[in-house]
Amino acid sequence: MRIASAIAAGGLVLGAAACGEAPKDDNNAGNGAKKYSACMVTDVGGIDDKSFNTSAWKGLQEAQKANGNIDIKNVQSKAEADYEVNLNGFVNQKCDFILAVGGLMQDATKKAAAAHPDQQFGIVDANPGVDNVYPMQFDTAQAAFQAGYLAAGMSKTGKVGTYGGLPIPPVTIFMDGFVDGVAYFNKAKGKNVQVLGWDKATQKGSFTNDFVKQDEGKKVSDTLVAQGADIIMPVAGGSGLGTTAAAQASGGKYSVVWVDVDGCESTPNCGALLTTVVKNIPDAVKEAVLKAAGGEKLQAKPGFVGNLANNGVSIAPYHDFESKVPAELKAEVDKLKADIAAGTITVTSKAQPTK
Repeated sequence: MRIASAIAAGGLVLGAAACGEAPKDDNNAGNGAKKYSACMVTDVGGIDDKSFNTSAWKGLQEAQKANGNIDIKNVQSKAEADYEVNLNGFVNQKCDFILAVGGLMQDATKKAAAAHPDQQFGIVDANPGVDNVYPMQFDTAQAAFQAGYLAAGMSKTGKVGTYGGLPIPPVTIFMDGFVDGVAYFNKAKGKNVQVLGWDKATQKGSFTNDFVKQDEGKKVSDTLVAQGADIIMPVAGGSGLGTTAAAQASGGKYSVVWVDVDGCESTPNCGALLTTVVKNIPDAVKEAVLKAAGGEKLQAKPGFVGNLANNGVSIAPYHDFESKVPAELKAEVDKLKADIAAGTITVTSKAQPTK
């Protein structure tokens, strides 16, 4: 589940791959076997977003390590208008498996897949409902519920906050779970910890309207901190790095819950991170590509939905906060995982994926 920090450096090497050239693989040189090509289109966050694009690329890299006959390449979208163009570009290159990353790519992927029914597509964080698109979705509300409970237990001000990049299901699902985790803590402990930045009932809250600009993330979190929040969960891709950097510079005034990839291995701001709500995209992508390369037909229904029970989602280790989180609170957070996985506690969100 943990993503090596080397990916950040690895992102710098991807320029050639983005131009459509597959990385060289000498493991299989000269054996005459036909390569299986797995080609990824990023959304506008780019390959080094320290989030779901980084995770998906890691999954392709792991698949290639496991099967040296798999070639991987990626192209990075600079604007939403690039999505369909990039997907069709890989169709024209005769890629065997084309992976789209992010809910923003759902419409373009659905259109490309419908136009090329014999082409195998996969998509992370969406389900276009097309037979030749294998959806990989994640019930992150479950792990975010744990993080909300944890944040409520660690808050000194009695106020925590969250904000998103855009009000889309792969974002709001985190925010819903976080709010409900805080509410569960309040009920269990007779407390009244408030959540700023998101109202689950009205589905209204704070957004950067961007997944890249760090200054936008900092701007939103500065507002939440000014209102009293001492723990913030940004669900905004690279924009959230503005929050982690500011939290680290604050000297402990506030801390952050990161999302998608363990922030202590994907951001430079581990010291400010309480935990991360992890979405295990690498394993899901790796498994899908290995199955497809092995000749297995990927079933669009049911696709894959990651949850606490199948380790598709989780919360990361506490890292620098390991000694700061009380043992009793750690035990309660662990019990939440067991209870949610067993169905004793039901976590709900309008944004939850359905099979």
